Amino acid sequence: MYACRKCEQIVNQDVEACPHCGADSRVLASSEFGKRANKSSGTRITLVLGIVLTILWAVAWFALPWRISGSKPDAEIHTRDALATIQETLTAYQGSEGSFPTSLDALGDRARAATHRAQTAHYTLQYTPGERTADGLVKSYTLVARSRNLGYINFYTDESGVFRVTAEDRPATVHDPPLKGNL
Repeated sequence: MYACRKCEQIVNQDVEACPHCGADSRVLASSEFGKRANKSSGTRITLVLGIVLTILWAVAWFALPWRISGSKPDAEIHTRDALATIQETLTAYQGSEGSFPTSLDALGDRARAATHRAQTAHYTLQYTPGERTADGLVKSYTLVARSRNLGYINFYTDESGVFRVTAEDRPATVHDPPLKGNL
């Protein structure tokens, strides 16, 4: 059964002409069959493509994060090195300007690249300048690196240059123990 193209009435496939309008039903039936075959083939291709894409997505979901961020020690070392780079840049800035900057943007590309390195290791950095003195200079700062992965070390440093760490799920503070040795 199919609908006649001319009059849209339901017609049996076995008849040679539409009993309602007289249109040649063999031509109509063969074109309807072709449409069904194309629709079925398109559906099949879409289904197979969807399955293949789902498999590729699942592989990427589990494999790529390990490739991008590396292992836990690698992520912690990259972040510690990034903090050391930013700290050196802050010290150089303070030596030339007599004050620490109000944001890390003033430090340029070297600090920006270090920040990016920490972010690719799944750490967020927070730079907080200290209070301004009466003459408008910033004489202190805090720099915190917090991991977005549970169980990773969180870092704290300030103008003293001492790195303080905690493995607890909270930002490190000045009250945490100093980092001993090199990760």
